[in-house]
Amino acid sequence: MAGIYYFIMVPMVYISVAVMIVGIAVKIASIVAAPAPAYSLKTYPARERPGLAALADTFGMGMIRKRNPVFWFFLVWFHLGILFLILGHLDLFPAIHIVPAASRHMVGAGAVGVSVTVPAFYFLFRRFAGQNRHISVPSDYLLLLLLLFIFLLGDMISWGNSWTAHGFVMTKASFRAYFGILSGFTFVDPRTVLHGSHYHFVVLHVLLAELFMMILPFSKIVHTFFSLPLNLLRRR
Repeated sequence: MAGIYYFIMVPMVYISVAVMIVGIAVKIASIVAAPAPAYSLKTYPARERPGLAALADTFGMGMIRKRNPVFWFFLVWFHLGILFLILGHLDLFPAIHIVPAASRHMVGAGAVGVSVTVPAFYFLFRRFAGQNRHISVPSDYLLLLLLLFIFLLGDMISWGNSWTAHGFVMTKASFRAYFGILSGFTFVDPRTVLHGSHYHFVVLHVLLAELFMMILPFSKIVHTFFSLPLNLLRRR
């Protein structure tokens, strides 16, 4: 098992990131190379500053707010959580210090995990009711379950450290050392810096995150990279 754990925690991280980047690049290239539509994509009245209007459409999601305020609330909550989740993981790189390096906690100290986990439950459950049930396909449920388990495992890692008899077993410094191994391409075994029984949960969390990164370019979530350009096209 040690060899499998090592492959998941080091080489597979590089592989999944490469697959994600190449997949997104190919997706963007295929869209850019596609023939221009014979019709105009413009659907909104012209404005003096279409760029600002497109930013408001993308991040404010005004049309969703008007049609479904509850869904809009959870979307905003989720996207803010994702933003802080990205910041929290960036803070683990040795050269970045968003939270003081001496702190045992990541950005948000566990609250960020809640801010993505709760909306993920809502997005999953709404797929079982009303019109959403009729337009959902198996891949929608599988992708949401994958995200949900990534978040739940992250919560267990974050909160579980403080439930042990001796307090934190894997602190922020431990994960910073692991990210240092990855960013430095040293290929050192992460078990040398990540101690304690939580290591199994970390491996599973990383594995699911890697699967998500490799699936991302071929899933519906890839629309994230095209929201702003499409809204800009609709405004121009």
